[in-house]
Amino acid sequence: MPQSFALACVESNPSSPSCDCLAHRFGNAADRPERTACYVSDMTEAEWQVIRAVLPVPAWLEGRGGRPEGYCHRVILDAVRYVVDNGVKWANLPADFPPYRRVHAFARRWQVTGLLAELHDRLRDKIRQRDGRSPDPTAAIVDSQSVRAAANIPRSTSGWDGGKKVGGRKRHLVVDCLGMVLAVAVTAASVQDRDAAVPLLERLRRTYFSVRLVWADGGYAGRLVDWAAEKLQLTLDIVRRTDGTSGFVVLPRRWVVERTLSWLMRSRRLVRDYERLPAMHEAMVLWSMTMLMSGRLAGRRRPAGLSRPTPRAR
Repeated sequence: MPQSFALACVESNPSSPSCDCLAHRFGNAADRPERTACYVSDMTEAEWQVIRAVLPVPAWLEGRGGRPEGYCHRVILDAVRYVVDNGVKWANLPADFPPYRRVHAFARRWQVTGLLAELHDRLRDKIRQRDGRSPDPTAAIVDSQSVRAAANIPRSTSGWDGGKKVGGRKRHLVVDCLGMVLAVAVTAASVQDRDAAVPLLERLRRTYFSVRLVWADGGYAGRLVDWAAEKLQLTLDIVRRTDGTSGFVVLPRRWVVERTLSWLMRSRRLVRDYERLPAMHEAMVLWSMTMLMSGRLAGRRRPAGLSRPTPRAR
């Protein structure tokens, strides 16, 4: 069910709370001490205004169950961004953030209920509109990237990529012509690109019926091209390297998805796969892209340095 932006309820904290998030205005977050932004991953004021405008309304505020939240949405989001950006364990969150179990539960809940995907898609639509494009793309690029798995990853969801000589998992991405993610799937690294592309392209077709053309590399050639044309009415255009070329070569269209994969590697949580559930790894990809898009929309520039206050005890 799509979330509504409109709110028709009385604020529980009408005395001008310091933060304008829903948990402060209608929940119990005003009872918590304020936190000072002190990390590079923290949202700037401009970023928060971008995020605040597209945040889904929580279930408890719409009368669909649950207790009013007791922690500021901005602080919780900053805590998730800290994990994604720095790659730390959830239990190693700094003490000036809420308890790590609350932060992890928030991230997991948003992944399961689809709120994260909703937030990500709204930001992507804003990026496309800012570039003068329709929110509905007509072309896309597909590719994959193998990453090593941490020791906690179950063998049942990991494998060996013989081509890349990497043991772990493989993330499969479909991006638009700007490099923004349209669909993501995480499989064992042993899964062939052609096999993983079948459910991925089916999901792409269901979600974005306007997409008619998909560029791909030689790993997607063969029967998949005919299957996509017959079953999905998709044109799968294989962009191949020129015979005789060696080393790094910029290939038309394929470089767009390669650039997106390099953007993801800026987030340390994605350099190696630490997520026991593949679905949580997919969520980390969306969190990483959410950070990138909110920064672009806000015109963020990386600050030279931030003063770090003395963390309070939990």
